[in-house]
Amino acid sequence: MPVLAVIPARLGATRLPRKPLRLLGGEPLVVRVHERVTALAVADHCVVATDHPEVADACQARGIPVVLTRSEHPSGTDRVAEVAGRPEFAAFDVLLNVQGDEPFVSKAALQGAVDIVRQGRAPIGTAAVPVPMEALDRRDVVKVVCTDDGRALYFSRAAIPCLREPQDAALLAPLVHQHVGVYAYTRSALQQWVGWAPHPLELVERLEQLRPLAHGLAIGVAHVPSAEGGIDTEDDLARANARWADHIS
Repeated sequence: MPVLAVIPARLGATRLPRKPLRLLGGEPLVVRVHERVTALAVADHCVVATDHPEVADACQARGIPVVLTRSEHPSGTDRVAEVAGRPEFAAFDVLLNVQGDEPFVSKAALQGAVDIVRQGRAPIGTAAVPVPMEALDRRDVVKVVCTDDGRALYFSRAAIPCLREPQDAALLAPLVHQHVGVYAYTRSALQQWVGWAPHPLELVERLEQLRPLAHGLAIGVAHVPSAEGGIDTEDDLARANARWADHIS
């Protein structure tokens, strides 16, 4: 089952303006993400999907495969679906969505998501990591609760599972997992996802993965030991550049 990795890269980010073109180690962020995904060798081919000619030009200048998609897509998933539907990518059975702001994405997260789909455990695969108990109430930390066989029960910005009695804290700790925003899909699952209208749960939580879950489409969750966060703010970018400088020094 050949895998196509697609990196959605929208220029109009609000918290970090012109995010895909901001420099990390002297190169645009989207270039660094493509380098990372290619180096991890989880996918058979990797392409950038963008809404803006400037991003496309930056990729083409460096020999990176890029598709200029429609500008009105509401999410990266819709952008991935447009790319997947192009005739030149018809031979790829598994689509891997890697966010364009994660230059340090782990191989375990990508491989875990892909393996779920390749092995037929679920039509959608994603990943999760243990999260400190003190992050349970943070709304920017998306939590996921799973069945015993590794399928997602629910994703939420709220504290799930909820600790009702303090004496049960030892039971809670191993159940607290943070969602890692990578997705692998079968073609059929991806087409179904983008074909449905946004679900009320998705709109309330601002979590698009609740759409397929609410429609009964299973999402398998690979539990990995650790994962890096994305670059969303100026501070995130500064920390990433400091890490990059330490890495090459």
